[in-house]
Formats: sequence, C-alpha cells, structure tokens
Amino acid sequence: MNDFALIVELCPRLRRHLEDHARAGQTVRYRDLAHEAEVPGPHTIHKTTEALEAIARADHAADRPMLAALAVGRGNDGLPGPGFFQLLRELGRYDGPDSGEPARIAHAREVNAVVAAYQDG
Repeated sequence: MNDFALIVELCPRLRRHLEDHARAGQTVRYRDLAHEAEVPGPHTIHKTTEALEAIARADHAADRPMLAALAVGRGNDGLPGPGFFQLLRELGRYDGPDSGEPARIAHAREVNAVVAAYQDG
C-alpha cells in the first residue's frame, strides 16, 4: 500500500478516536492516538500527523471544528506540533508563532470549539 492510500485508510479510523476524545472533552497524545487507531510502523507518528493534516483540511473545508486540535505532542506543554500552527496560518485561522502564549490561546480556542460541538451533538 502506498503512503497516500494508507493516509486515506487512516483518516476514518483516527477521526473515530478523535470524536471519542472530543465527547470526553480531552486531548490525546500523538503516540496514544496512533496506538488506539493501530497505525502501522515504521514512522507511526509521521503517518498519524499526515492523516491529522488531511482531517484538519477536511474539517476546515466543511466549516467544522478541527478535530485534529485534540492531538498534542508529548514535549510541547500540551500543544500540537509546529505543523498544526503552520496549517492554521495557511488556512487563515491563526496568525501567530508556533509556540508561546498566542499559540496556547489559538489551540485552546480550537479545542474548545471541538469539545463544544461534540458534547452538544
């Protein structure tokens, strides 16, 4: 299976797990999400983040809260990796740095929108 086909296959699996975390009102580490969704190695985290980007783009295009905001890094003080903030900038949802207080505020805004949508619906 090529990388593109794998990402297409992973998106619904990751989405289901992210929706569970949204209903529970919690974030999840990349590694834990990859384990839950049984993302195959090697390069498990890379494959997971590629699929998360696809999910984020789909959510943005459909004007939905970005489920991918729930996935966070281990050493990032509870924030997603820099790629998340780069994508937010690309999509016009954020215009700040990849770390620090502005990133924390932007991330909290995205997480709160996801949790509200999934706990209401």
